[in-house]
Amino acid sequence: MFKHKSSSANRQVSSCYSAYLGDRLYIFLRSLLVELDVNLDRRLVETFLALVMVLITHRHRNHGLLLSELGGYLLPPEHAPAGTKRLGNLLRSTKWGMELISQFFCQQADQRVAELQSQGETVLAIWDESVLEKPESLHLEGLCAVRSTKAVRLKRIKPGYYNPPGGRPIFVPGYNWLQVLICGLQGTPSLAQLRFWTTRGERKRAKREEEGELIRELAERWGSEVLHVWDRGFAGAPWLTMAYVHAVRFVLRWPKYYQLMDEDGQMRKAWEMTRGKRSIDHRQIWDARRRCWRKTGLIFVPVFDKTFQEPLTLVVARPGQGREPWYLLTNEPVLIPEDAWRIVLAYARRWLVEMSIRVDKSEFAFESPRVRSWESFFKLLWIVVLAHAFLLSLLRPDALDITEWLLRGWCHRTGKWRQEVLTPLYRLRTALSRLWLAYPPPFLLYFSLSSG
Repeated sequence: MFKHKSSSANRQVSSCYSAYLGDRLYIFLRSLLVELDVNLDRRLVETFLALVMVLITHRHRNHGLLLSELGGYLLPPEHAPAGTKRLGNLLRSTKWGMELISQFFCQQADQRVAELQSQGETVLAIWDESVLEKPESLHLEGLCAVRSTKAVRLKRIKPGYYNPPGGRPIFVPGYNWLQVLICGLQGTPSLAQLRFWTTRGERKRAKREEEGELIRELAERWGSEVLHVWDRGFAGAPWLTMAYVHAVRFVLRWPKYYQLMDEDGQMRKAWEMTRGKRSIDHRQIWDARRRCWRKTGLIFVPVFDKTFQEPLTLVVARPGQGREPWYLLTNEPVLIPEDAWRIVLAYARRWLVEMSIRVDKSEFAFESPRVRSWESFFKLLWIVVLAHAFLLSLLRPDALDITEWLLRGWCHRTGKWRQEVLTPLYRLRTALSRLWLAYPPPFLLYFSLSSG
């Protein structure tokens, strides 16, 4: 086993790998840095790059995104006020905006789509919604009422415990959040797009307005090259209308009590469409949430939506007794069981976007900034997302050797679950943090020693 403190040779190897990973981060961000360099002072561009590295090195769920603390990591302790001032100047600068980073992710997503297509993979665009909760805040620009997901988790009934809280949903101050990932049926995902919006104040936007703008943008960019995957929050006639208008391919989880039209023209609830019908095929499907294999039955029937009466297919995956079936509505051609399994496997990949949001909230402290200005607040979050995207890039096939070395030598874990997880972002960030703390990359060390 690799021991990173045992000899001068190992120290030299660690120093070389640290420099290599620092260079890899620079290469990953190079096109964005070139764009920034056109409009910003060189010192602010250096601050931008160093901030991404500082976020990877120091941020996690217990350390929030506080500018004063980040400034203390950016420069030596005696120059912490200067580091904080640099961060403030970077975030408040009107010479760059969030759109620049958004365009960077669009370019990355285009490359990922082309790469998956060249490999003959099915390209998935996985959508999910969430919220940024700021329950103790009142004065941040653009705050609106959002349904607390933390409260939902706390109110779940747990076996063996009594008097679970009930009542109406709990709403707290915060922002709305929409995220899209690009991935294949296998492999690691890539961040494609994020949107933040509020339902109050000068920046007020309606939910369907924001979502409609994004689906139009993605439809113009990729057309029918990708298969969009949506959860039950998107179900309903308004969203199906948008899908038809923009002619996108989709898989949509349909609530079992929502109605569809059968071949006889009768309106029936989704669960009634396959009531009393035996599954036509079975297969072992991996349950990513419970981390186990489940024998899953399959059946599919042709249906029509009640508004436009467009032909669709309802694919029903039955994961066994005690588990709720998946009712998946799609406009993809489903003629044989293999076509239906492809739809089920595509939807099963949706768990990736749930985990991506979880990493942002917990590992990168997404909900912790104390920045009042709307622009500065979300500029900081977009920079955090760049750190997340870089970690994902280290899980690509071309970086697996160095990632394995990094995890084995700098974040050793013996647990079976830790060793078998496919996207070990938490371990990877910890390992890279320890490496860079012990052996700072040369350009970061030079920057830290410069207080001018």
